[in-house]
Amino acid sequence: MDTTGLRERAEAWRQSDPDPETAAELAQVLAGGDLADLADRFAGDLEFGTAGLRGVLGAGPNRMNRAVVRRTTAGLARYLKAHVPDVTTRGVVVGRDARRLSQELAEDTAAVLAAEGIPALFFPEPVPTPVTAFAVLHLGAAAAVMVTASHNPPEYNGYKVYWGNGAQIIPPHDKGIAATIARVEPANQVPLRPAAEARAKGLWRDLPAAVGEAYLSAIQGLRLHGRGSASLSIVYTAMHGVGGVWAERALRDAGFARVTPVAEQHAPDGRFPTVRFPNPEEPGAMDLSLATAERVKADLVLANDPDADRLAVMAREKNGALRMLTGNEVGVLLGHYVLTQGTKRARPHVVTTIVSSTQLGEMARALDAAYDEVLTGFKWIANRALERERAEGTQFVFGYEEALGYTVGTVTRDKDGVGAALVFADLAAWCESRGATVLGYLEEIQRRFGLHVGAQRNVTLPGASGAQAIRGIMDGFRASPPARIGGEAVRAVRDYQRGDGGLPPSNVLAYELEGGARVTLRPSGTEPKIKYYFERKEALSPSESLATARERAEARLSAFIDAFLVLARERGQPA
Repeated sequence: MDTTGLRERAEAWRQSDPDPETAAELAQVLAGGDLADLADRFAGDLEFGTAGLRGVLGAGPNRMNRAVVRRTTAGLARYLKAHVPDVTTRGVVVGRDARRLSQELAEDTAAVLAAEGIPALFFPEPVPTPVTAFAVLHLGAAAAVMVTASHNPPEYNGYKVYWGNGAQIIPPHDKGIAATIARVEPANQVPLRPAAEARAKGLWRDLPAAVGEAYLSAIQGLRLHGRGSASLSIVYTAMHGVGGVWAERALRDAGFARVTPVAEQHAPDGRFPTVRFPNPEEPGAMDLSLATAERVKADLVLANDPDADRLAVMAREKNGALRMLTGNEVGVLLGHYVLTQGTKRARPHVVTTIVSSTQLGEMARALDAAYDEVLTGFKWIANRALERERAEGTQFVFGYEEALGYTVGTVTRDKDGVGAALVFADLAAWCESRGATVLGYLEEIQRRFGLHVGAQRNVTLPGASGAQAIRGIMDGFRASPPARIGGEAVRAVRDYQRGDGGLPPSNVLAYELEGGARVTLRPSGTEPKIKYYFERKEALSPSESLATARERAEARLSAFIDAFLVLARERGQPA
């Protein structure tokens, strides 16, 4: 876009922006003449993908703001009216987290829905994402919107959409909604119905506390051991998010008497003052949890991310040290627990993603469970579960993705950090009743099914130039696929963009090596990153200690990662 055209487009957006703050922000950028900033804000529309929107807060179509949300909601509403005949009866659930601008974006969403004649079933207070997902099914709503940026830094916000089946949207609905949004008028022309008028007409209905109570009651039914513990000491952190009162209530109701919150991170605070990046996986994010756990001598640490759809776990090793479990280790523990201890009404079904550990599949085959691998994103897990339930009568019991997302059963059709925390505590109490520990149970599984070790490397490349660099890396691997990585031959290549694996096309590559290693690479759908996922499997001899085997496996994994990153730099990744 030439300079004149860029400035003209920016000025037109400014004039149509209904939010005085972002309109003034854009006026300041125009006056300052920062063309690189302006070009990035107008590089395109914020992509409606991964079941909705997510981006940095700010002015312009490539940012999260009230103008974008009003146009998006108008497009969603019109698409729903065209495809769900009873949407004006069933309504759309609207929930939000406690981030900056979340309340305003949620209220704008409700006001636009009401103007389109669709009742907004509105949570008046911030709620966890899984509570919004639960409410879709509980209330029989046609869809839901959750305003959240999950675990992203404080400058982000987002907009997640659920269909009436309780799962995040997938094709063709995501593409159809995006196409409808593209035809929506400028934001200042999108009709709004004032809250008071909408409430008077029954088009804005504040949801009662009974909805949350129904969710809390439902997740209690997910427990398998079901007896709580008076002695197990648990530290819990909400990571400045909305999960605190929910998770602590769930644990207390389940009979866990010794739950200590991380006080500094307990109250919702969209500034996330104690962490730069409120993701339990990030370095330093669990420091306060660890300090609290050592102070109270906790056996277990449970952590939610800010919208409480993810779960992180720390557990005690034999030497007394707390160790952070990987997302795959938590997934393997929960999966094995559910498959072996759960009540089965039909053939159990478990699902994970193509970037998660292969160990869940090995367990499922050994335990006669149905198993699927799907594309990254919980929307694919939930929709595949629904598909097999309809077609084969399977009983979905567990799904997970390595990025700390888990769901047990069908209370929600999305990842549920609160429900997963409750079930993991139940697992720990079951271990305690057997005279075992969580990590002792994990060793039992690894001795039977092998020691799988994995790691992830992320490279952040922000802005339009970063997006171009990420495309270049993926194109480089496609143009010049490696025959060997670290001295081991590549025995199989999967390019999911061309439909390998029988899955919908997606910009993902995977290389499987003769020695049993695997690397998968893909651009993030929610952040300016390219992600690399590594896994190796190591066999344990009966007399070998787990520590010895792990040391060997980690050394081989580290060498594998180093060799791959050399290849990535050759194909355009910045050093």
